[in-house]
Amino acid sequence: MTTQTMNFQRGELFYEGKAKRLYKVVGREDLIWQEFKDSLTAFNAQKKGSFEDKGAINREICGILYSALEAAGVPTHRVQLQSNTAEVTKKLKMVKLELVVRNVLAGSTAKKFGLEEGSPLAQPLVEFYYKDDALADPFVSDDQALMIGAAGSQSELEELKRFALRVNEVLRGLMGKVGLRLVDFKIEVGRDAEGRLVLGDEISPDTCRLWDEVSGEKLDKDRFRRDLGGVREAYVDVLQRLKQTRVG
Repeated sequence: MTTQTMNFQRGELFYEGKAKRLYKVVGREDLIWQEFKDSLTAFNAQKKGSFEDKGAINREICGILYSALEAAGVPTHRVQLQSNTAEVTKKLKMVKLELVVRNVLAGSTAKKFGLEEGSPLAQPLVEFYYKDDALADPFVSDDQALMIGAAGSQSELEELKRFALRVNEVLRGLMGKVGLRLVDFKIEVGRDAEGRLVLGDEISPDTCRLWDEVSGEKLDKDRFRRDLGGVREAYVDVLQRLKQTRVG
């Protein structure tokens, strides 16, 4: 992220997703103006909700996590913060795969294999999901990812796995410092003008499962998915803990 403040101007809206609005940046084809929304969705947007200041809370959480990742040498798309809910980012050529890393079995994955939720994995598991809302982002194997052209080669898939595992290594260490267990998470990546893999989108309680290490309390979007209540309180809890680790 740049340290020198640049005078960017928000242009026209060109995309609105479940959690963010994306705008052009006036005079800069290489940048995107990204705004975090207060909306909450689950089950491929079939369940919808919101809470006050969610966009600002997630933007700040993501900022802390991206600062830690950048300090550890993981490139991100961030360029400059614009407000408590907005930032300017690099425009990337996005990879058509979501990268999911699992440290503990939870949710539908535990159910699929008939295993108890909370079962730890001997080593992190990296999975690929094809980015297509109309298909509900289905799981794909390595061979399927190559078949549909979501990756160009097996070596690219291995590069994606190494990238995801590096992000996992940094995040697990950071979360552990504040008493959080990083159960699993999803990231999206793209390539910059030099062809380098860069972390995009966001990392937040929307995209991670985070459990209190002692009580096992869920502090993420599962509180919304499962109607557990206290959704905003959980997100604020995560933010307050992570503020203790702020590096930039």
